[in-house]
Amino acid sequence: MSNEHILSSFDDDLNKLNKNLLKLASLAIEQFVNSIDNFSTQNIEEIDKLISRDKNLDDLDEKIQQLGFEIIALRSPQAEDLRRVISALKISTIFERIGDYSRNISNRTKALCEISSDDTPGVNIGKMGLVTQEMLEDVIIAYKDKDSDLSVKVRDTDVVIDKMNTKLYQEVLASMSRNKKNIVSGTHILFIAKSIERVGDYVTDIAEHNYFLINGKPLSDERPKADKTSLYGID
Repeated sequence: MSNEHILSSFDDDLNKLNKNLLKLASLAIEQFVNSIDNFSTQNIEEIDKLISRDKNLDDLDEKIQQLGFEIIALRSPQAEDLRRVISALKISTIFERIGDYSRNISNRTKALCEISSDDTPGVNIGKMGLVTQEMLEDVIIAYKDKDSDLSVKVRDTDVVIDKMNTKLYQEVLASMSRNKKNIVSGTHILFIAKSIERVGDYVTDIAEHNYFLINGKPLSDERPKADKTSLYGID
């Protein structure tokens, strides 16, 4: 922290808020990485463990929201301090939502475990998940280091996820057209891919909030997008 406050308890509150937010970030990325790994291994026991752990993220987000509102009510933060608190509350909610999408991926994967692999389209979900994971890791570094340039880089990387998602949709839909047995499994895969794409969108939101936190002004709205899956009627 560049400036200490007259009341050390104010600094303590801000540090506690930041510590809890970073803990939530760590849990969110762990959930997401595991959800992609579980898609590959299809280990039911691990999938169930991941789904049950989602409540931990919900509880921590609730704790952060409560602490943030208490700081606003009791400390009346201004300028950069207010941006820190407001940004923390928004980013916390986003990390909680990333946890929800990781749970959704796991629920869809669990359903796929009951379907013969012969009736499942062969697509590379893992590559799309890896790029999204790298975005998540980078945005957490950008937040910790107050790195404005890295925040912009993360925001712009989302277009890569969009393109991969559109390509995967085309491949899965083509597979479903060729073989009707692939329709059920293909539908689950489409929703998994969309969940990963939405995580990429949420990471982009975090990058934009971080840019605002550092610079005191919003990042340009000229955000590159390339997701065309809505053209195929599945969102």
